[in-house]
Amino acid sequence: MVEAFDDNSNNKLPELKLDTKQAQGFLSFFKTLPNDSRAIRFFDRRDYYTAHGENATFIAKTYYHTTTVLRQLGSGSDPLSSVSVSRTMFETIARDLLLERTDHTLELYEGSGSNWRLVKSGTPGNIGSFEDVLFANSEMQDSPVVVALSLNYRENGCTVGLSFVDLTKRVLGMAEFLDDSHFTNVESALVGLGCKECLLPSESGKSTENRMLCDALTKCGVMLTERKKSEFKTRDLVQDLGRLVKGSIEPVRDLVSGFEFAPGALGALLSYAELLADESNYGNYTLRRYSLDSYMRLDSAAMRALNVLESKTDANKNFSLFGLMNRTCTAGMGKRLLHMWLKQPLLNVNEINLRLDVVQAFVEDTVLRQDLRQHLRRISDIERLVHNLQKRRAGLAHIVKLYQSSIRLPYIKSALERYDGPFSSMMKSRYLEPLELWTDDDHLNKFIGLVEASVDLDQLENREYMISSSYDPTLTKLKEQQESLEDQIHKLHRQTADDLDLPVDKALKLDKGTQFGHVFRITKKEEPKIRKKLNSQFVVLETRKDGVKFTNTKLRKLGDQYQQVLEEYKSCQKELVNRVVQTAATFSEVFESLAELISELDVLLSFADLASSCPTPYTRPEITSWDEGDIILEGSRHPCVEAQDWVNFIPNDCKLIREKSWFQIITGPNMGGKSTFIRQVGVNILMAQVGCFVPCDNASISVRDCIFARVGAGDCQLRGVSTFMQEMLETASILKGATDKSLIIIDELGRGTSTYDGFGLAWAICEHIVEIIKAPTLFATHFHELTALSLENASDDQQKQIVGVANYHVSAHIDASTRKLTMLYKVEPGACDQSFGIHVAEFANFPESVVALAREKAAELEDFSPSALSLTDTTNEVGSKRKRVYEPDEMSQGVTKARQILEAFVDLPLETMDKMQALQELRKLKDNLEKDAENCRWLQQFL
Repeated sequence: MVEAFDDNSNNKLPELKLDTKQAQGFLSFFKTLPNDSRAIRFFDRRDYYTAHGENATFIAKTYYHTTTVLRQLGSGSDPLSSVSVSRTMFETIARDLLLERTDHTLELYEGSGSNWRLVKSGTPGNIGSFEDVLFANSEMQDSPVVVALSLNYRENGCTVGLSFVDLTKRVLGMAEFLDDSHFTNVESALVGLGCKECLLPSESGKSTENRMLCDALTKCGVMLTERKKSEFKTRDLVQDLGRLVKGSIEPVRDLVSGFEFAPGALGALLSYAELLADESNYGNYTLRRYSLDSYMRLDSAAMRALNVLESKTDANKNFSLFGLMNRTCTAGMGKRLLHMWLKQPLLNVNEINLRLDVVQAFVEDTVLRQDLRQHLRRISDIERLVHNLQKRRAGLAHIVKLYQSSIRLPYIKSALERYDGPFSSMMKSRYLEPLELWTDDDHLNKFIGLVEASVDLDQLENREYMISSSYDPTLTKLKEQQESLEDQIHKLHRQTADDLDLPVDKALKLDKGTQFGHVFRITKKEEPKIRKKLNSQFVVLETRKDGVKFTNTKLRKLGDQYQQVLEEYKSCQKELVNRVVQTAATFSEVFESLAELISELDVLLSFADLASSCPTPYTRPEITSWDEGDIILEGSRHPCVEAQDWVNFIPNDCKLIREKSWFQIITGPNMGGKSTFIRQVGVNILMAQVGCFVPCDNASISVRDCIFARVGAGDCQLRGVSTFMQEMLETASILKGATDKSLIIIDELGRGTSTYDGFGLAWAICEHIVEIIKAPTLFATHFHELTALSLENASDDQQKQIVGVANYHVSAHIDASTRKLTMLYKVEPGACDQSFGIHVAEFANFPESVVALAREKAAELEDFSPSALSLTDTTNEVGSKRKRVYEPDEMSQGVTKARQILEAFVDLPLETMDKMQALQELRKLKDNLEKDAENCRWLQQFL
């Protein structure tokens, strides 16, 4: 949903001011533009922008929510729809198109009449040329990535060659892996890299297999861009990379030769992003291998289910994990790193523990935490400043911001030096030693010296960024000449005041303007007193309300000389600024390394702040490798739910223990907390593997390589996919992609179809996960019959024995007298013994008659009443009513009792008994059966 945007404060649109000749010229140019349904084209009219044709209609409907803003350009039978847009509105639209949506590109044209040229173009993956517009008043939260895929279908699946480029961080990467028909691995890579745009060879989208790929791209919110197949080439690739990548060409050649399909994709990326056309890229890129096994894999369904990233519909920032955890205080850098970490949780136990050590150090040392926060707040977005430096878009203001950040680093260093807790040696090697290295006299101190020598720091208070006049002999000389001429002009001012017998500054003023340069000015009131002298000795330039401006030959000569020196001074300043900026750009590597250190400190400090500022503090999890240990969360809570003002959260334990409760079936009423419970387990594990403390009393976590979540399925009618089909597609990707190292979270599977089909599917899926995949699983369901799965532990059939299934339920209390339902939100062992659907309907104030009829029908369908028994035959025929499904132990117990009674009846010596004796014995057997049936519902149906 796109929110309505107000334009100017008075809500008036800029007026479309074109005369007939201009309009005709523009129309003839507009007709020559190629047809591109994705491109939104804006035309810069200096004070405002315009859009035309279908673009104008799209902007009117999407951003103004009315077509009354449209104007018609050109007369005749075929006028062109047009809309005018103010500068602030253009920025708003650009931000929405490039940062929020992924279905359009943006183009900006400059010119007049029939001569227009494209000056800027941007896509969701390549926002470089619009950065000044997009982030003029806001921080850059995420750096977009463009991915290219080269697909090769074989009998055993599809081999995917993947390459990516992060244009902000100047990183290139390659990966190659085998994928299934659902492109599970591609989806994980797109999520992990934060991809916004994907390049594919143009004909590949036509095949059936690739429809699944296009679906995966849509789910991840990635724009699909088709390129000619000829662009996916490897010719000259190593040579091209040799120009772009830092260091020697040998490692590049070795890395590229290790891949079969990824180099073709990388070739397409270099061509698309035109990296070789910009010389500022040369020697500034890094090339790396991207491995799917380096980080926990998350698909788009898991990201949504666990609310990892912010959404436009969030009622407040704490609705998402990112919003809750983002306590970062550097400008932009920390936010981007946190964004990346949440999409790439760690798998290496040692690396996770290193992060947790730092967080623990900050949690335990409040003074250190406060000190660092205070200093980090004053750090600018070093990454983006360096990016501007390398792109040659930087000025003196950028250099000064880097300088102001640089002089904060000694304070950060001394705060870390004061720490003497249990992790001091780790803090020293991880942060202090690199800081020492990068801030010594050969690195950062040299930059600080350059700025202090070259920039006039005294002028910063006036927000003036100038080169210090003492920095260059030519500049010094020009400054002296400028000051000498200023003195002479002031001297002339005083002399003229004496000649005219007027007080200096009070009556006779000296003005400096763009039109006349230096001039004298007196008020109109004073003018009659000196009119004679004015006319004979001076030249009157202008008479206005504010007075009379005049000059003489001497002042004009001095003013001209002053102006000439000033121009030379400015020109020399500009040249020196360029020189200083070029020199500063040589420190890029220093700043990139420092930015990495500082943003990491910022994010870990943010974790510590979250852990210690919550009403119930978070705890450090104990981390074990995937093949050992269990997942035990004692007193666990959902961090986002407990952060809402209106919530008093009830903690729960979750114990996923191998061979015992590795697969948990959770039953219970709607609104009882099943979904929250299973999600909070996923969220806790994700937080732990990112390196954060978790909202638990105690936590021990066996590292998971992937979280699969199927929690609620919305219709995808735009893609022609029903709720049930969406549910099945998501479940299929779980069954194909999950391993015993994963964590599986499934909520309410099989409800989109008939009860029998849904139950059958749910049972089969459970058995497959337990027997084949063997991943720890939380399975929340309303099919109470599924709880019988745990009883197969006791099965005598060794082939069919199922191990590690446990039943849990969320508890609820029903008051016997009022029948009022109270949710207890506690997860307890054992299956839920009844459904509470009708009670929930009462909660929602259903009419009493509807509730009464619901109870009657439910009782009938549950087969509890004798009247329902007489309908058994028709029930079987029509299939409209669900017969009671009994738990296996209940049935076996009932069968045993029934067999005993039948055997006792067979053993009766009826031939020797009279009628009365036989009836007495039968009555005894019936009484025994009734007694047994009290505890066995299976037997009740025969009575």
